[in-house]
Amino acid sequence: MTSIYENTPDPQKIEKELGEFLNKKFGGKVKVLSPSMLPQEDKTAAGAGKFNTKKVLGFNLTPWELISYLDQYVVRQKQAKSILATKICTHFNRIRHLNEHPDSSGSITGNIKANILMLGPTGVGKTYLVKLIAKKIGVPFVKGDATKFSETGYVGGDVEDLIRDLVKEADDDIELAQYGIVYIDEIDKIAATPNLHGADVSRAGVQRALLKPMEETEVNLKVPHDPVSMMQELDSFQKTGKRSKKSVNTANILFIVSGAFSGLSEIVQKRITRQSIGFGASLPRETPDNELLGKLKTEDLLKFGFESEFIGRLPVRSVLDPLTQADLFAILRMPNNPVILGKRLDFAAYGIEAVFTEAALEEFAALAFKENTGARGLVSVIEDALIPFEEALPSTGIHRFTITPEVICAPEKSLGKLLSGNHEETFALLHDEALKQTKAFIQKYVVKNKDNLNRAHGMELSSRTSELVAEYFCRHITELGTAVEKIKTHYDSVKQMELDFFKQHELNLVFEEDAIDFIMEQFIIHGVTSQEIMDKIYDDFYDGLSLICQKSEKNRFYISRQALLEHETFLENLIKKEISS
Repeated sequence: MTSIYENTPDPQKIEKELGEFLNKKFGGKVKVLSPSMLPQEDKTAAGAGKFNTKKVLGFNLTPWELISYLDQYVVRQKQAKSILATKICTHFNRIRHLNEHPDSSGSITGNIKANILMLGPTGVGKTYLVKLIAKKIGVPFVKGDATKFSETGYVGGDVEDLIRDLVKEADDDIELAQYGIVYIDEIDKIAATPNLHGADVSRAGVQRALLKPMEETEVNLKVPHDPVSMMQELDSFQKTGKRSKKSVNTANILFIVSGAFSGLSEIVQKRITRQSIGFGASLPRETPDNELLGKLKTEDLLKFGFESEFIGRLPVRSVLDPLTQADLFAILRMPNNPVILGKRLDFAAYGIEAVFTEAALEEFAALAFKENTGARGLVSVIEDALIPFEEALPSTGIHRFTITPEVICAPEKSLGKLLSGNHEETFALLHDEALKQTKAFIQKYVVKNKDNLNRAHGMELSSRTSELVAEYFCRHITELGTAVEKIKTHYDSVKQMELDFFKQHELNLVFEEDAIDFIMEQFIIHGVTSQEIMDKIYDDFYDGLSLICQKSEKNRFYISRQALLEHETFLENLIKKEISS
């Protein structure tokens, strides 16, 4: 049989012809690079790739552990966090179980995935929740917008492109991509309006196009009629003499879709009202949308414009609550809030230490609540308020900036005071007080959540180490978990110093807990290195401890914080105790 590739032109010839065409059309501004000309990524290099298939197949998180992680980033949404954490943990634990026990997979016919439908107004954290989970689990994650599908009217291509994007996100690791998460937002926009045609027909078509990937199908990674794919195939055939076929199986890809579903609550309300009509029936009370959506049934989604087969692929449903002003304030106070961390980083880029007072956060929450766009409103109100300062302060010698209600409500007046230089002492006191309040809040937060943090980072957080975590967090722009990890690293460094001192000087030093805290404090506040502390300990203690070791044959010494501060007094008392006795 004759191969279809026998009469196929050489890839270099195709590249040349495409190049000539593009040169005529764009005047040399656009060029073609063949796959062989592109820089190739070394997959074997250390640290290559963001994900790890072994980690996914070794998944062992429990729902409670994942909920505890989400609690560090997302306020409220208790039900949504519970449903998402439970079903996603079950999904990946099931994959791990079947991988460890392949024989058991043949005992069940069919594969029912716990694809999830999330309902809630804009800005309540739907996308953020899914991104956090994907990051924690360590699986590739892609987000698509359902409106793109409906606007193009293209039934199948865009849907399959999501799977191809998942492979790219997995660094071309097809096996890993098959355990990824596909998130489609604004899914309510592909609901068809009953008795209408035109655009609504294409929306129903997109629903049908999603049916197979959401269950199980093979998605070809080669895009038909794509010149780049053709050249890659030709290049591969020229090198290997074989025609490769790459596809992704979607059996274990989890689909999560979400939308605001405006108007759906009215459909639910009508059904409930209709069912309650009769003699003696009470008039239905005004019910909040999220409560109505909590009573959602499949028939409501069908009336909204979804096909039964499509809804059947989404067995798990989660309703997210709208955010109150108090919720927005709680979001801003969370240590891992990206809005506040981002603004601190913006000013730090100019060498300016920015700190937010609690009263300023309350003012921002009040302004954002009026925007009625959920947590998204926080970004716009903070940006609007701080842009004048972000513009002016980098050109001054100001290195400390305290955001207060006056900064938000009277920006011109506040900026004038800052630039005048007449209130430096007042601003310095204000800044110190704001930092003190922030540190106290972070320490209180760490103590309150120490059990979760202990489990997550494998470190026992005492009241003193909690204070050090808060100190590090306030001095560096980082998430709280990173601050805990840094303190753990410092703790391990102190324990390593004990071993190194014994190896180098044959003296067994044991630092007591208050001494460890003191040394870590030197790392964080003063930027001292381990070697500098080792040299200092040698200078202060070696001669005296060596003398005691020779006279008493004692070689194990406990060093307290007080001993580090007053080494001469410590050695004198120890010599009297060990040698005189």
